Amino acid sequence: MDALLLETLFSPVVLALLGLCIGSFLNVVIHRLPLMLERSWRLESAEMLGVEAEVAESITLSRPRSRCPSCGHAIRWYENIPLASWLWLRGRCAGCGNPISPRYPLVELLTGVLFALVGWRFGPTPVVLLWCGFVATLVALAGIDWDTTFLPDNLTLPLLWAGLVASALGWTLPLSEAVWGVVSGYLSLWSVYWLFKLATGKEGMGFGDFKLLAALGAWLGLKMILPIVLAASLVGALVGIAMKFSASLREGRYVPFGPFLAGGGLLVMLAGPSRVFGWLGW
Repeated sequence: MDALLLETLFSPVVLALLGLCIGSFLNVVIHRLPLMLERSWRLESAEMLGVEAEVAESITLSRPRSRCPSCGHAIRWYENIPLASWLWLRGRCAGCGNPISPRYPLVELLTGVLFALVGWRFGPTPVVLLWCGFVATLVALAGIDWDTTFLPDNLTLPLLWAGLVASALGWTLPLSEAVWGVVSGYLSLWSVYWLFKLATGKEGMGFGDFKLLAALGAWLGLKMILPIVLAASLVGALVGIAMKFSASLREGRYVPFGPFLAGGGLLVMLAGPSRVFGWLGW
């Protein structure tokens, strides 16, 4: 492919625009995927028990059309332009005037910024799209875990396998580093989980956290596991303390760890190994 065309297609500006559009879709994934999974689980449980299931209306990532939760106003295409529509509508529904959560444009903006940073980090090569997919999956996982304290296998396992396949094809890091990254990522949190449970009788985290860190290991390698966990733990502790003092901790007084693992993975990926090792004095 022509070098000039590559530089244009995979420039940070073009990737930022792509990220805004992907971010709009991620808002749908964050909201609807847990509902879809819950409905599926209810149907499966009812079938196993031989009873009639009481489930919500069928929902997919594409249907029904997006609507205002307050008045049911169907979102028109020009009301769904990433970031621009929210600003044009001044953050309010065109039908009833009720506020639209700023979370929607924030997810779009975050994804756009991250895609641009990926373009800056990896340069104008086709592999940059692979890393954009990595980023998008982490944003979706972070949003879902924050809302539900659940990290769905539908996202963590494909992310893990995609990292191993990309490594095997020579697109990211050596396969041995990816494999040991998976092993160390999973076993490190698995060990912490069981030590904490044996000491306190309580569960300090979910199995989804193990799978997410294993997936991060598949993409970033064995040596990045400790920096990811350190960054996630530090930021998670600070956020937890802030939420405690602001009385915003949810019932059970917990903060999901998945969003901070995702954030640690993104930080390490964007910084690169040499900068991360420099921060740690390695």
